[in-house]
Amino acid sequence: MRTTTCSALAASVSLALTSAAAGADEPTPPAPPPAAAPSPLAAETVIGKFTLGGYVEAAYSYNFNHPSNGITNYRGFDNRHNSFTLSNAVLDGQWEKDAISGRVTLQIGHTPDTYYLAEPSSPGTAGAGGVDASTWKLIQQAYVAYKAPVGKGLTFQLGIFLSPIGVEGMAVKDNWNWSRSNLFFGLPFYHTGLRATQQLTDELALTLAVYNGWNSVVDNNAGKSVSAQFAYTESEKLLFSVLYFGGVERPTGAPEGQPWRHLLDGWIQARVAAPLWLAAHGDAGFEVTPFGTSSWGAGALYAQVRAASFLYLAARGDYFREHAATSSSGTAAHLFWPGDWVASGTGTLDVRPRDNISIRAEYRHDQGQVDMFFKGQVSGDGSTARPFVPNARGQDTLTLGVTTWL
Repeated sequence: MRTTTCSALAASVSLALTSAAAGADEPTPPAPPPAAAPSPLAAETVIGKFTLGGYVEAAYSYNFNHPSNGITNYRGFDNRHNSFTLSNAVLDGQWEKDAISGRVTLQIGHTPDTYYLAEPSSPGTAGAGGVDASTWKLIQQAYVAYKAPVGKGLTFQLGIFLSPIGVEGMAVKDNWNWSRSNLFFGLPFYHTGLRATQQLTDELALTLAVYNGWNSVVDNNAGKSVSAQFAYTESEKLLFSVLYFGGVERPTGAPEGQPWRHLLDGWIQARVAAPLWLAAHGDAGFEVTPFGTSSWGAGALYAQVRAASFLYLAARGDYFREHAATSSSGTAAHLFWPGDWVASGTGTLDVRPRDNISIRAEYRHDQGQVDMFFKGQVSGDGSTARPFVPNARGQDTLTLGVTTWL
């Protein structure tokens, strides 16, 4: 990801006051860092500028349901009970030369298995290899870009991108809590396609995109998805985003047919006082199927208080409700959850003894409308023939995690 001589690197590596994150250029900006942090390593050479960043996340989690299968269900990346876990180790490389740039963000650990959990499989032939989640597992994002001299800059990007939906991001350090909300877990993590971003003002940008769909490097149908987003970033005071995403997301041959799925997403994050930040995220959508209209609505509220120069307290509450269409012809499959709703409440203590390390303790309660979690002795062995059978509507967890970044 970086090609230069040792002497050139030593002469050009510098430290700045902004932190590096694997998703730093997403339309969804990160939460403001609690303190100045070192920049990624950067090197200027005759063939371009190279920048290297990354982060590591590790944690111990305990589920008070004591599930015999060791699984904390529907929790995204912190989903193992009574276990030390290397959640993710990420290396982010960027290259820029004049108007051309590129980026590759590699990942390894427990997180990638869930990140690509919904990735479709495409069989191959004797003359064309098949692809599935394992093909892309180590790639978090990768794209090439061209910046055209139009207005304040029109940037075209082609590749795999972190999803712009929602206020939370992939890197724990950019979020106020360790775990992600049900909105983050239920909605897509990544998209593959082409997007164009026009910088309208220094703070406001418009991004238009065409993608294969939700969580799909290889599409599972013949249609494409489109999105449009306005994002405003003034990190000292205010950030917000409004986004529309639409497309065919059901796989070819689904009983629900190939309906167009509409998603509306918006969030706002503001500093209301010197030590206090508040944020809100709302998301809603629908699709019209032969069984009727399936729909959903979800919301999350966030608060973060800087209690001391090294200490942050954060809280989050979220609620996600969906309706599966039903008629005399049948019932559409749920889009997100086994039941009609799921909710959670989360409290996080964040200690930052240095500029590039965060030590967090987090307590969280999850609740669902139906049995969707595990408790005590769990039936099944996890195989296709005998899958684990959920037997609890709620779960409480305690997580101790550490993340550090370059």
